Amino acid sequence: MAIARTIHADLFRVFLLTLVSLFAIPAATLVFTEYVLRTEDADFLQAIEKRIASDTRLSAEDKAQTTAFYRSHPLSKACEATAEEDREFHDKVCRPNSMYWHFHWADRAALWTLALGAALLAAALVLGALAFANRGLRYASFVAGWRLMTVSSAVEVVLQSAMLVWLSFWLTAYFWQSYYVKLIAIAGIAAAAAVFYAIYTLFKKLPSSNEIEGEVVAEADAPRLWERIRQLATRVKTAPPDQIVAGIDTNFFVTEAPCQVGGRTLDGRTLFVSIPLLRVLDQSEADAVLAHELAHLGGGDTRSSAALGPKLQQFDQYTWKMRGGGLTIVAHYLLRLYRMIFAFALARDSREREYKADRVSAGLTAPGAIVQSLIKISAYASYRNDVERKLFEQNRQHDGALGIAGFVAAGLPPYANSEAFIETMKTADVPHPYDTHPPLLERMRNVGHHVPESAYGAIVATAPEASWADDIETAAAIEQRLWSDYEQRFVQNHELSLAYRYEPATDEERAVVLRHFPPVAFALKNDQSVEVTHAGLHQSVDGGSTIGWDEVKDLTYQDNTFGDILVVTHHDKGMLGARTTKVKVGGIGKQKENFKAVVGRYWHRHQIMRAQQKHEQEQASS
Repeated sequence: MAIARTIHADLFRVFLLTLVSLFAIPAATLVFTEYVLRTEDADFLQAIEKRIASDTRLSAEDKAQTTAFYRSHPLSKACEATAEEDREFHDKVCRPNSMYWHFHWADRAALWTLALGAALLAAALVLGALAFANRGLRYASFVAGWRLMTVSSAVEVVLQSAMLVWLSFWLTAYFWQSYYVKLIAIAGIAAAAAVFYAIYTLFKKLPSSNEIEGEVVAEADAPRLWERIRQLATRVKTAPPDQIVAGIDTNFFVTEAPCQVGGRTLDGRTLFVSIPLLRVLDQSEADAVLAHELAHLGGGDTRSSAALGPKLQQFDQYTWKMRGGGLTIVAHYLLRLYRMIFAFALARDSREREYKADRVSAGLTAPGAIVQSLIKISAYASYRNDVERKLFEQNRQHDGALGIAGFVAAGLPPYANSEAFIETMKTADVPHPYDTHPPLLERMRNVGHHVPESAYGAIVATAPEASWADDIETAAAIEQRLWSDYEQRFVQNHELSLAYRYEPATDEERAVVLRHFPPVAFALKNDQSVEVTHAGLHQSVDGGSTIGWDEVKDLTYQDNTFGDILVVTHHDKGMLGARTTKVKVGGIGKQKENFKAVVGRYWHRHQIMRAQQKHEQEQASS
């Protein structure tokens, strides 16, 4: 329930942000233009009526006719007056680049943009709703939505960027009778960058990757397993996979999307099998899992995923690119809202696919076999995750091989008989790289075979009499290579996390921190320099003072004609508000962006380290 509330809250938040991003700038433009046009109309009419009333050359009838004309022809409507008798009125008031010309077209652009935003929002909701209908319509609706949303979002960026630049001039020009070149330049540069970024990203071929960590199992290395899979495929009434890939991840899956394995591109149907999981499943349980995966092939699930998957990936990449492009944020939330609605449809379909595949598997093997396999897979995945989490949380470096596979294999049976195991299994799920699987209890009900929680431990602790892993001649070698690579990456990532966690307090800790956060010096003008270290900022100017990261509350980089400045805001107060220190970085030139990135990264490291220390102290005292 808590997860559901969080999802609904996220959806509501994104919906509100979508409304703001679509309508805030055009609504502000419309309010401003309408205010100015109405105000100018009223001021002009008041002045002209006063002038007409005081004109002694006009008769009462002429005054009435002239007043009626101006009342029926407000200046704000001059640009819309296209009748022949109004040509002179139009040409005098709405000449190109006049104030009324500018405000008329800004007003129209704001209305059009608001209408476009409303249409896009409606389209996102309608196309999202269509995704719930069926698989064929879901694919068609996403392709239509993908093309519509990406192109129209770029149009939104162009329109709103133009309005922002226009507002940057006219707001100050109208209310204060002056304009600020720097403000207009900033808005113009930001708008131009956003437009370029949106259009560039729209047509840029974004990278896609579907890499699988594993090795191809040749038929000669596992003839009995290949034969069994072909038999199951025949019973499922589908073609067998074109290749089997074995790995150490805690899942089984099938895909028809092109994938990368060991530098090779595999096309066609690919079945991934987990060697560690095959070792804990007996052959009947493994058959149930394999039948389940083959049912996905037979049901067209993988074909649909192969067609839709790359488009979803490209859409997601484009969506998040829009978040990082400055003013392109106006497009991000609409894209994100549509994607969230579509994700709900996919999740519902995914659950139905899993239920159907479970029923097919139960019919071909046995309901008990599929249920027991789910229990074992959930238990193994949960326990392995727990082992890796504890290893990663350790505050010392890992030397040599970690032996994760051995830890898990030896510790799983005792873990299955612990109280923590039952609590974990109540919320355990079966991991999968492509789908969202239903909870274990729901899947039991789906196949009509219930196993009480009290029996979970015995099922998990029971070693298989025969395993398909034993029939893969290369299984041990594949595991050894993959575990070696995996543990090497694990150790590297763990050391990086230690570099963020250590203060450092010892020479060993300092060596770890310095490997990842070495001192970085930046040359400045007049042979001066500023050095960024894990401890703080050291500047050669002003007597070579050092500002420790503990002294820093905030950092602000200021571009300055006479030399850039890094303003350090401290925690304590000065004479007027918070105390600040100005670090002069004049002459930093092309190093500026790198300097800002390094300062931000090193300060962020220090903040994480202090937060970690605080967390450990709170845990120790509780």
